[in-house]
Amino acid sequence: MNPDFGKTASDYAQHRAGFPDEFFDRLARLGAGLPGQRVLDVGTGTGTVARSLARRGCTVTGLDIAEPMLEAARRLDAVAGVTNSYRVGRAEDSGLPAASFDVVTAGQCWHWFDRPRAAAEVLRVLTPGGRLAICHFDWLPLRGNVVAATERLIEQHNPAWNLGGALGMHPQFTVDVAQAGFTGIETFSFDHPAIYTHEGWRGRIRASAGVSATLGPDAVARFDADLAALLARDFPADPLPVPHRCWALVCARPAAS
Repeated sequence: MNPDFGKTASDYAQHRAGFPDEFFDRLARLGAGLPGQRVLDVGTGTGTVARSLARRGCTVTGLDIAEPMLEAARRLDAVAGVTNSYRVGRAEDSGLPAASFDVVTAGQCWHWFDRPRAAAEVLRVLTPGGRLAICHFDWLPLRGNVVAATERLIEQHNPAWNLGGALGMHPQFTVDVAQAGFTGIETFSFDHPAIYTHEGWRGRIRASAGVSATLGPDAVARFDADLAALLARDFPADPLPVPHRCWALVCARPAAS
């Protein structure tokens, strides 16, 4: 797949649940997201992580390859009453000055990057002792639940989509950062339900890589109609609690000797 999340910007901005406050509390205890820190949020999308960190007193620059996502981020920032700086760019080659950020965050995006190149670029832009936080908030397909049923439907409509069945844990990323030279590697996880209405869940799934980011408009409409029918038939409760797992890896650029 070669998803274009710019095509999903509207649904992404409106329907994708953000990380819970507890997640940012735990990041802060590991030195990432403290008041006054300069943060680069790579793959920022609609700025979900950037806004949460700005509310906590960070100065945030968001970086993404899709200008429509950044436009949505600016609109959501205005509603939230925060101001972040956004620029088009790639995590692997940000064009930003060396040693210019105290923290780099990557929410729901590290798997889309050329990971060794991204890790090297993060190391370059961080100050000595600065933190990298790779963050995920993933739905959990459990036997018989709405996530498992939705994943099967995505696979029927888009056989190229191969991201189903995940556990919300990403141990392979620890290898990326260790090989790049980061130290003090720690991970944590906890489960947290996200509450979605039927309409909201449909929008959330349209905003995923397997639907609007890769399918054409007619195919998306057919998928959405089938998902609406599935929800009405098999999961009539509205709203629905949808199990999710928060997971993070936090590590540090070695301090200058």
